[in-house]
Amino acid sequence: MVAEKAIELQGVTYKIDGTTILNRIDGSFYKGRITSLVGPSGAGKTSLFRLCNGMRTATDGTIQYNGKLLSSYVPTELRKKVGIVLQQATMINGTVRENLVLPLTLANEQLKDDAVKQSLEEVGLAASTMTKQAKELSGGQKQKLSIARTLLNQPDVLLLDEITSSLDRVSVREIEHLIEQIHERYGTTIIWITHQIEQAKRLSHDSWVMMDGQLVEHGSTQILDHPQDLRVIEFLKEER
Repeated sequence: MVAEKAIELQGVTYKIDGTTILNRIDGSFYKGRITSLVGPSGAGKTSLFRLCNGMRTATDGTIQYNGKLLSSYVPTELRKKVGIVLQQATMINGTVRENLVLPLTLANEQLKDDAVKQSLEEVGLAASTMTKQAKELSGGQKQKLSIARTLLNQPDVLLLDEITSSLDRVSVREIEHLIEQIHERYGTTIIWITHQIEQAKRLSHDSWVMMDGQLVEHGSTQILDHPQDLRVIEFLKEER
């Protein structure tokens, strides 16, 4: 069975003030699979994420989500379906509950306490943390809360931008386990930026290797054990 494409990029180029950030990216992220994006800092991985959920617009080329051009979607609706969790789990001054329901509050919607507790428990946070000040949470707890906040919209695609890079080892494994649970429970398409090659191997079905704004290699995550491009070989040696 041929896997369906969740997001497809064709000839995608992105420039800022004449500087090329992404250069003619061709590739697809497949439905129901976990794909890791690896590569050195400055490779364009985060910029690619911003294009995929409509936060930025490609200079050239096309991006499709579910077979339709991104430009055909209302941006706010697209970002509900293609959710993003950032490296820094930003919290407003207020309780865990207030931070969780912030997107709904901005849309003049409400969530009952039972649903709040369920959302927290789904990501491994105790219901009793609901009234706690969010800024008192640990780094790992803040990331769980950030994930829970994104999951409120029931996204089909979840973009994770180095969400474990500043966490301790125990918290990293907890977040990894949570991501696996989300994938198993909902069949969510997950695209994950990581600098940890072993993490990519543990969690991903597919991998993209990006360098200097280009997609250098992509395919099954086995490419990380058997790269063909000399630049990728050297990069992976340095990361070991």
